[in-house]
Amino acid sequence: MTSRPIAARPVADVPPVIEESLSDAERADLKARIWQRMREQDAILLAHYYTAADLQNLAVETGGCVADSLEMARFGHAASAKTLLVAGVRFMGETAKILNPEKRVLMPDLRAECSLDLSCPADDFAAFCDQHPDRTVVVYANTSAAVKARADWMVTSSIAVPVVRHLAERGEKILWAPDRYLGDYVQRTTGADMVLWQGSCVVHERFKADGIRELKREHPEAAVLVHPESPAEVIALADVVGSTTQLINAVRDLANPTCIVATDNGIFHRMHEVAPGKLLLEAPTGGRGATCVSCAHCPWMAMNGLRNLLDVLESGTNEIHVDPAIGARAVRSISRMLDFAAGRQVDVRGQSGD
Repeated sequence: MTSRPIAARPVADVPPVIEESLSDAERADLKARIWQRMREQDAILLAHYYTAADLQNLAVETGGCVADSLEMARFGHAASAKTLLVAGVRFMGETAKILNPEKRVLMPDLRAECSLDLSCPADDFAAFCDQHPDRTVVVYANTSAAVKARADWMVTSSIAVPVVRHLAERGEKILWAPDRYLGDYVQRTTGADMVLWQGSCVVHERFKADGIRELKREHPEAAVLVHPESPAEVIALADVVGSTTQLINAVRDLANPTCIVATDNGIFHRMHEVAPGKLLLEAPTGGRGATCVSCAHCPWMAMNGLRNLLDVLESGTNEIHVDPAIGARAVRSISRMLDFAAGRQVDVRGQSGD
């Protein structure tokens, strides 16, 4: 069953996507200066799959990682570096701090938010949970530290179905937040009794089923790859429904020479690396008459660049802080998922990072 929760707060003032424009000489100079500051400060760069190619390349070149938010935090925990540079959105920096409280966590721009996180304010969410005290609270990784602290479980998109199925088999009823599309997908897949918080991702909810059908008619050989944060009618067209890592692996492993990809187009950089001979097409986000055929890029992810990465290293600003009491509660919901994954040998990598 699904009931209507307290209305999620709408996401206002979504910033425009502004990509960093650099000459080859500027890029080389910035990367050299950043690498020097990183060595001086014992820092490592953790970049999300949806950030700019320059940041992803720099992370690899300097011994960091390019991954989803949870794997970024886990990589930072395993590394000896004292400073973690998180290129992504704010909840990713918080997750890194929760799992690495002893380390300094810096971000290029603290204004880089996530529409899912913004749509689920901690106080409103706590009130919603109080209305359903008999339900097990399961939240997606794309939430604040305070929301994770209120939850019983945190999940990534790659493990959401196994966790919810496990809880349902134990007779538990679920309160899910914040993404209503991912929640609906999990509910339909598992048959669990769930109430859904009505949040959404500003990128994934824009994909259009009609546009994908039209693109598929033009490319009948193409496989359709969809992230489960998308609307149900888009998911219904998919050959593969999966997390970021699962979609990257699908592009590599499928025999199809062409793939239509319904997720943030920042992922294309990694997809081209693992499947250089394949044609990758962005799933349409605009309907007929729209000014944008596909606007599939998170505007907050686009706030990360080489220039502000160097700025934060030189100024020491933009440090992420998490209240220790909140962090101690939040880590329990994360650890519960990690323990479950270890016991079931389930791969938790590849959550969205929106």
